[in-house]
Amino acid sequence: MTVATTERLILRDWTAAPADLARIYDIYSRPEITRWLEVSPGLPMTDPAQAAERLKFWQDRHAHDGGRYGTWAIEVRDTGVVAGTILLKPLPGRDEAVRTDDIEMGWHLHPDSWGHGYATEAARAVLAREFATGTREIYAVVSPGNEPSMAVCRRLGMTHVGRRTDWYGGEELETFVLSAPTG
Repeated sequence: MTVATTERLILRDWTAAPADLARIYDIYSRPEITRWLEVSPGLPMTDPAQAAERLKFWQDRHAHDGGRYGTWAIEVRDTGVVAGTILLKPLPGRDEAVRTDDIEMGWHLHPDSWGHGYATEAARAVLAREFATGTREIYAVVSPGNEPSMAVCRRLGMTHVGRRTDWYGGEELETFVLSAPTG
């Protein structure tokens, strides 16, 4: 299912197609990606079969969200290559089994797709889509030291509100927020 499109991108569900599973593995087996995702168990992946398990985890996590939230592929229109992942979901609280009312946006791009503005472009589309539902603010939480992701937050116009421990079991994360446009 296509979630949103932009001039250069198609944001869509990840699928069990061999190319998607291979790309999931290629992204989430890389230390330069997974070192920033300490809050995600099972990373880095060490076996290609883990890609199907990760896809099922994402599908199960969003099964009751009616398509509003998800973990989606960022596909480049001109090439069909999946640049990475864009996600939107309720943040888990200090007790990670409990969803909060705070909404998180995030992105994980393959190194071959860094520096092209894909994360910012995909995030803008997902932000607009979610703000249209009436959501008042959206957060991005970033591992300390992940300067490229913090730069995306700033390009999106998000405000840095410091390090917080409200979510993901109390892990200290750089927190950014963007309020819905008024008018």
